[in-house]
Amino acid sequence: MRNVKRYPTEGPNALWQVYSTVSKWKAVRNFVFIQISRYLPSLRMKNWIYRHVLGMKVGEHTSFALMVMVDVFFPEKIHVGNNTIIGYNSTILAHEYLIHEYRLGEVRIGSNVMIGANTTILPGVTIGDHAVVGAGSVVHKDVAPYSFVAGNPLRVIRERADQERPD
Repeated sequence: MRNVKRYPTEGPNALWQVYSTVSKWKAVRNFVFIQISRYLPSLRMKNWIYRHVLGMKVGEHTSFALMVMVDVFFPEKIHVGNNTIIGYNSTILAHEYLIHEYRLGEVRIGSNVMIGANTTILPGVTIGDHAVVGAGSVVHKDVAPYSFVAGNPLRVIRERADQERPD
């Protein structure tokens, strides 16, 4: 199960109340810097923006491919380890605005992880070190270290994939 905190709302759906949960100026600033980062070819500059402007925890030598979309409202809840690759056009969310509530959850992606292109990572999940997530997956639950997962719904393809890899 994902580790999210639930906040009930009253009135229209929770997204209509978004600016009572996050400053519109923070959202605009984050959106501008995220859009710049999505197209920026320099991995060093992307990581600098993620760390120093958006407040994300990003490890050394981590690579965010072209068009990666990180959470606009709560990027500071995203933690990525060292030497991890986030594939083309992937989305990392730390929030969900639903009809009668919104949810927030930390996203923790370990070190030496490979996230395939067009993957969506939902709030409150942890992806363990050395895991591989296949392209086009929806990560709606925790992923064990060294495992290979893929699909929607997410399925374990292989556990302990490190045992098959020569050192």
